[in-house]
Amino acid sequence: MASHSTLFISPQNLSSNFSSLFYYSPQSLTFRTKKSSSLSLTTTKPRRLSLSVSASHSLQALIFDCDGVILESEHLHREAYNDAFAYFNVRCPSSSQPLNWDLQFYDVLQNLIGGGKPKMRWYFKEHGWPSSTIFETPPESDEERAKLIDTLQDWKTERYKEIIKSGTVEPRPGVLRLMDEAKAAGKMLAVCSAATKSSVVLCLENLIGMERFKGLDCFLAGDDVKEKKPDPLIYLTAAKRLGVSEKDCLVVEDSVIGLQAATKAGMSCVITYTSSTADQDFKDSIAIYPDLSNVRLSDLELLLQNKIAAS
Repeated sequence: MASHSTLFISPQNLSSNFSSLFYYSPQSLTFRTKKSSSLSLTTTKPRRLSLSVSASHSLQALIFDCDGVILESEHLHREAYNDAFAYFNVRCPSSSQPLNWDLQFYDVLQNLIGGGKPKMRWYFKEHGWPSSTIFETPPESDEERAKLIDTLQDWKTERYKEIIKSGTVEPRPGVLRLMDEAKAAGKMLAVCSAATKSSVVLCLENLIGMERFKGLDCFLAGDDVKEKKPDPLIYLTAAKRLGVSEKDCLVVEDSVIGLQAATKAGMSCVITYTSSTADQDFKDSIAIYPDLSNVRLSDLELLLQNKIAAS
């Protein structure tokens, strides 16, 4: 028998000799009777029955980075490092004053080297290992240098937490409103950050509030994946946990490293840059904003639709 579709129709529209079942193919209609026989009606001109099914994607999940997106945090990290250097009187051989990373230098450093400990290790290798209240003379062994770095980093982390908890830190413009719009519209909401989980949890609890934090559909930090951005693993993992296609996700990032992670995962990405990332190359993003204050959910939905249509 030719390929056909099975349709059910109301029995009262048929005579008593027929059941309510018949088959359709482009060339004929076949009625199955109550008896074993059947009656076929062949059309004089073959006609095609077509069904149009929309297979287009749409925004289902909005995914935020944390540092640089939800809060502009780099100046807070720099403040905490400088407080640590002052507290332990960290002095490099070329200076009689405690180490202080100025804004311009830190912008370059944080885009060059990721992670606090690697930053300090690189700096001390370049400028000489320092004296401090931890070691009166510059440490020479690997063990002593590791202890210096660990002590400074631990103190810096606690100081950073104090700054975040102080109530003086605000989320970046438009972030909370956009999160609320997405939730109200039934969109899934996620945060994916390369920072340590404890640091991200602290930021989210204090900046977006417990209710929004608990309402996230997915939350991933650097501890949750083996590879860090620009590897796409964190975003691929988020899509899997959310149960959505990568094409139905839209990522909000602030740096080219985050942008690369999103695009490698097959996701569209918008950029809300900071003072330290403004000069980076964001050509692979679908939009670039100084902040989210004038960005609405409907704007992002339209951007994603246009991106998908163009591809």
